[in-house]
Amino acid sequence: KGSMILWGMGVSQHVHGTDNARCLIALALMTGQIGRPGTGLHPLRGQNNVQGASDAGLIPMMYPDYQRVDNPAVRAAFEQHWKVPAGTLDDKPGLTVVEVMHAIKDGGIKGMYVMGENPAMSDPDANHAREALAALEHLVVQDIFLTETAYLADVILPATAFAEKTGTFTNTDRLVQLGRQAIDPPGQAKPDLWIIQQLAQQLGLDWNYGHVSEVFDEMRHSMPSIAGITWDRMERDNAVTYPCMKEGDAGDPVVFVDAFPTESGRARFVPADIIPAAERPDTEYPMVLITGRQLEHWHTGSMTRRAAVLDALEPDPVALVHPLDLAGLGGKPGDVITIASRRGEVALYAR
Repeated sequence: KGSMILWGMGVSQHVHGTDNARCLIALALMTGQIGRPGTGLHPLRGQNNVQGASDAGLIPMMYPDYQRVDNPAVRAAFEQHWKVPAGTLDDKPGLTVVEVMHAIKDGGIKGMYVMGENPAMSDPDANHAREALAALEHLVVQDIFLTETAYLADVILPATAFAEKTGTFTNTDRLVQLGRQAIDPPGQAKPDLWIIQQLAQQLGLDWNYGHVSEVFDEMRHSMPSIAGITWDRMERDNAVTYPCMKEGDAGDPVVFVDAFPTESGRARFVPADIIPAAERPDTEYPMVLITGRQLEHWHTGSMTRRAAVLDALEPDPVALVHPLDLAGLGGKPGDVITIASRRGEVALYAR
């Protein structure tokens, strides 16, 4: 029988999240649950285009298609592809989101350009993140709403929502889907590509993309996994699964059927140490707090809190507390309680 492992963000967004994922991979490998229909590992991502963003190189140590920035051959290939002099591209991996905030506090980063992200609300240790953002000499935020991060910005660039522009989304199952513009953007809002291209031209770069299809074509010529997916095919079929290496290929919904992308063709088991959480309960902080999700709201609420029906269903922040724990604290459901951690506190309703 085929079995699939699906996991949420709680597995990976942890001090040993990488080891958690490695253990799940090892479990699938040792039981043979990979390389066949109905098998494999399926992380449930936080947004609908996390896969697509990662594929395109939105990872600090990767170029598009998961090609490492510290690989000289890869770097040389991208310098040739982007028509820049040899040695132009940096060979050092960039910083992660958490490392960026530390670098700001340490004085290593003076300015930041944030697109479609709300780190003032979503980053761990919100007070630390907000202090870092406020310490920047210049902060630019490009978003569709005035988020908590945008309120700290020196410049706000109004962007368009998904229905107001054309582009592609790639889901976790590697299905590249075409999204077509359905309505005109409001006011002065502009598509992300238009904004980025205007900035690039002001910086002296010769960027002249007339349509998003030209960007997609550039991507597929540097990303072997989607090399066979043309824009004409996207417009005709609406969605194509990669890897699709050559034009006309159907696309492969199942990967690792015959081999793995290693020198030997075999998968590798990576051992994981058993390590405790970075912080554990003590006498001063005797309980464990786990952040979760509400059905009615999405991430920082920058969109769903503006939807009147959803906000009416869940208008306030809540803490789910076991009845015995709540009674032991002298509280009851509906009471306003204050939850304090080593980094801050928040008042919310007990449930």
